[in-house]
Amino acid sequence: MTEELNKVTIHGLVCPTPLAHEDTIVMGHGSGGRMTQKLIEKIFYPPLENPILLRGDDGAVVSAPEGDRFAISTDAHIVSPLFFPGGDIGRLAVCGTVNDLAMMGAKPLWLTASFILEEGLPIFLLEQVLLSMQASAEQTGVAIIAGDTKVVERGKADGLFITTTGVGWIPGGRELGGALAQVGDSVIVSGTLGDHGIAVLAARGELAFKTALESDVAPLNDLVELMFDACPEIHVLRDPTRGGLATTLNEIARQSDLGILIEEDKLLVKPEVQAACEMLGFDPLYVANEGKLVALVPNGYTEKVLESMRTHPLGVDAVRIGRAQKSPEGRVLMHTAIGGTRVVDVLAGEMLPRIC
Repeated sequence: MTEELNKVTIHGLVCPTPLAHEDTIVMGHGSGGRMTQKLIEKIFYPPLENPILLRGDDGAVVSAPEGDRFAISTDAHIVSPLFFPGGDIGRLAVCGTVNDLAMMGAKPLWLTASFILEEGLPIFLLEQVLLSMQASAEQTGVAIIAGDTKVVERGKADGLFITTTGVGWIPGGRELGGALAQVGDSVIVSGTLGDHGIAVLAARGELAFKTALESDVAPLNDLVELMFDACPEIHVLRDPTRGGLATTLNEIARQSDLGILIEEDKLLVKPEVQAACEMLGFDPLYVANEGKLVALVPNGYTEKVLESMRTHPLGVDAVRIGRAQKSPEGRVLMHTAIGGTRVVDVLAGEMLPRIC
């Protein structure tokens, strides 16, 4: 393919397309792994580039004229089936955006929602989704203040897609971001891994296994506030959703140019999740979560933060799984249960079907 064919013209601007040899979007571009990173860095960043966007965090922090700071985050939500054990697309939409704001240290205030409805979607299902969104918004203390609705032809969507944008206020003194991790920071995870991904896959009934497991989808903002009460100097917060814990830790390592070392025997995985992963050939480190968080906190605050987290229903299983270190820069390593050390890399493409 010639250099000329690697460019497109939009509104008179000639734009390079570094992924031109990949001339269509494939499922791997939505995996959260290496293909997603490449798509964002090579296609999205160049035309939209600005310092706030290039920080690469879960949301953006902006300042108001009076000095107040706000976090803004937006997300699109697609899941099949629309209702799954422990949640539904409406609860997923509200909690997902609230959690992105909380990961920036913000107290969520408002959400907007855009709905893409497929022709043929039963009205009663839409009503159930909206009631779930209302209940989740009340639980988190946010208001859904604006929205939009579009309808597409039958077969053009999986029943219903929801896009949400959230705004939250950041109390003074809070500075978080993947680039702010420091050598010696403790890596804390709030609970078990992979519950959401396996619960949704089981609900689809396509992979010949059944489980009583429920998704962990939940709002994390109250848990985060307890953590800040215990440690005002938290450096990083992330919710390990798409791509799981492994992808999230790699993002933090890359942003901070530090190494992260975790201990396999500290990771918590429910027996049902472990069994499903072994049967399907998945690694729980890469399976999505929707009600868990990862925190990097100064080592001196580790026990105080853990004690505080364990007083909250969503943090009872909180555990320190590792630490940030000087090297290898931008990489994640894991001490295995059998005494070795292996690299925990980012997946090149899609390990399992899209579930969040």
